[in-house]
Amino acid sequence: MSILKWTGRIVLALVIAAVAVGLWNREELARLWAVQTLFHEDRIVHNFSAMEDAFLTRPVPRGDGPVSELPAGPSAEMPEGYGAWLAERSITSVVVLHRGALVYEDYYLGTAAEDRRISWSIAKSFLSALAGTLVADGTLDLDTQVTALVPSLVGTAYDGARVRDVLLMESGVTFNEDYLDQSSDINRMGRIIALGGGMDAFAASLTENDTAAGETWKYTSIDTHVLGMAMRAAAGQDIATLLSERIIAPLGLEEAPYYLTDGAQTAFVLGGLNLRSRDYARFGQMILQGGTWEGTRVVPADWIDASILPTAKTAPGRIGYGYQWWIPVGATPGDEVIGRGIYGQYLYLDRSAEVVIVVTAADRQFRADGAHDQTIAMLREITASLEADNGT
Repeated sequence: MSILKWTGRIVLALVIAAVAVGLWNREELARLWAVQTLFHEDRIVHNFSAMEDAFLTRPVPRGDGPVSELPAGPSAEMPEGYGAWLAERSITSVVVLHRGALVYEDYYLGTAAEDRRISWSIAKSFLSALAGTLVADGTLDLDTQVTALVPSLVGTAYDGARVRDVLLMESGVTFNEDYLDQSSDINRMGRIIALGGGMDAFAASLTENDTAAGETWKYTSIDTHVLGMAMRAAAGQDIATLLSERIIAPLGLEEAPYYLTDGAQTAFVLGGLNLRSRDYARFGQMILQGGTWEGTRVVPADWIDASILPTAKTAPGRIGYGYQWWIPVGATPGDEVIGRGIYGQYLYLDRSAEVVIVVTAADRQFRADGAHDQTIAMLREITASLEADNGT
């Protein structure tokens, strides 16, 4: 038989094999395609409000209680420049609470109030609140070695790290967080989720360190997953169940949130939580009120106070970091704090002004010079205008 015929048969066999694999793994391939096109200009707005269409998910039950009221307050006027900021930062929703009342709410770029929007790293702040409840009842000790709770991490980059170190993102693990680099660790992790792989195994595959644990701060999202691993092990329950029982159910949300998950149905705790914008505001208001909601203690007040202080070893004069919360440059420690996610997601709290602002966006230029500062400036302007309108 000629080489040409052999080559033709080999090519045909490869095509048949590729088609067979494609049919067999259709869902995995669809999820991989979703990851690759998630941030495309013509898809990003829809994708961020419909993540359940592309990824494995699991619900976070809201409980059986009634929806908690967000009482209407005097309508707030937005500052000059608000419209330009909306357009430049591709904002999809803004919800503003002042003194517990809803004073402004709007939705943009074809989105709606009923959309459950991806939090990205605002999810980390929810996990922080949950960790506080576990510490308070003695289930979790921040000074425990993570390997004592999660033996699968023995011999990995997390050997020697305490729960406190991963909470503060001071594990010292080598991890590339560049979302714009397709070969980065964070993007490799995304492809693992898309193909139904396991996040726990991915964490256990990391073996290199930049520094010893507890020495320096570096924003490393996989630390939050390891924090979740430690919490699951300590409590003997999965994070979705724990979050539902301890944080979500007491808040009386409008609709049950959901997590993106890996192939083992493990919640993507570092960025996969999806809620309505008003429900993000309810969570923020609970934090603003020192951990109480409608007269019920949800999170210990001392945990919240500790969480929002810039205790991590960030560079002097730069943005601060606490227990999975950010502290903006120029903020009064313990007063102004943000949950922050890629592509322009913000949960902004000003405790002295009693202001909560939720911002969701599909900002493909979120890493541009000045983008973050522009949003913080706008949120502070909104806060200042509310104080001025109320004579404070």
